[in-house]
Amino acid sequence: MSLEERINDLESRLAFQDDTINTLNDVLVAQQVVVERLQLQMAALIRRQEEMVGQFESSEEEAPPPHY
Repeated sequence: MSLEERINDLESRLAFQDDTINTLNDVLVAQQVVVERLQLQMAALIRRQEEMVGQFESSEEEAPPPHY
């Protein structure tokens, strides 16, 4: 292999690697958006669950019905 062929081969590999890195970066950015959205949804679900637990706990503190 001549020096020029080797340089052309290296340049070609570099171009493919650059394209791969950019593609991976785009996928990573999209996944980060999804992760952030899921974190917000999870926090909202946790708040709702805590509110529901609070509602049930307050009703359990009431006196039992007369048939007990």
